Amino acid sequence: MSRRPRLELPGFPLHITHRGVNRAAVFYDDDDRRRYLRYLREASDDARVAVHAYVLMTNHVHLLVTADRDGAISRAMQQVGHRYVTSFNRRHARTGTLWEGRFRSSLVDTDAYALAVYRYIELNPVRAGLVERPEQYRWSSVHANTGRLADPLVQTHAVFDALGQAPSSCHEAYREWLRAAVPADAAEAIRMHLRQERALGDDAFQSRVATALGRSVAPRGRGRPRKQKGSEEIGV
Repeated sequence: MSRRPRLELPGFPLHITHRGVNRAAVFYDDDDRRRYLRYLREASDDARVAVHAYVLMTNHVHLLVTADRDGAISRAMQQVGHRYVTSFNRRHARTGTLWEGRFRSSLVDTDAYALAVYRYIELNPVRAGLVERPEQYRWSSVHANTGRLADPLVQTHAVFDALGQAPSSCHEAYREWLRAAVPADAAEAIRMHLRQERALGDDAFQSRVATALGRSVAPRGRGRPRKQKGSEEIGV
């Protein structure tokens, strides 16, 4: 059976997760993480893909990315995936697959949900119990998005830039955003849309995407996410 095409539209963010096969570790140490980020930066530069948020966990990654061309994101992910697996296997004297099939992705409504996914990604280490605050986790875009450190991989999205009139005010507003309480049902909505690889957005957004792609993009068996800008995850 052929794979269903991904939901990709130029100019709209894509929330991506990629897991290790059987949920096994895909990063053994910090050198692995540095290599993955280097390959991701090079692949995203080659394909002209903007990376807005990321987190590297032990057995999976989350990304929020945007491209202005059809298929650019898939090409970038294929490139980084292949390079990283080759390097990982050679470095750790192993063979075989590393990732659990192809990456999962969810198209994101820019206006209402992009910032929710930013926070969903960067709070993952907190919800996993690794740290008390997201800034304490090293392998995340949170340091760039809160203005703590420069990160050549991270490019802000327009909705992030709209948080303030200058970069410093955007960073301050985003730090406050990270500290705000997050409804559990919003987190579940993001998880469900990612799991089913559907479009995360309101009725109007999903209708536009369905018309553009000629296929259903709404999730199966659940209601639509509440329209707001917050979400978080536990173990996802």
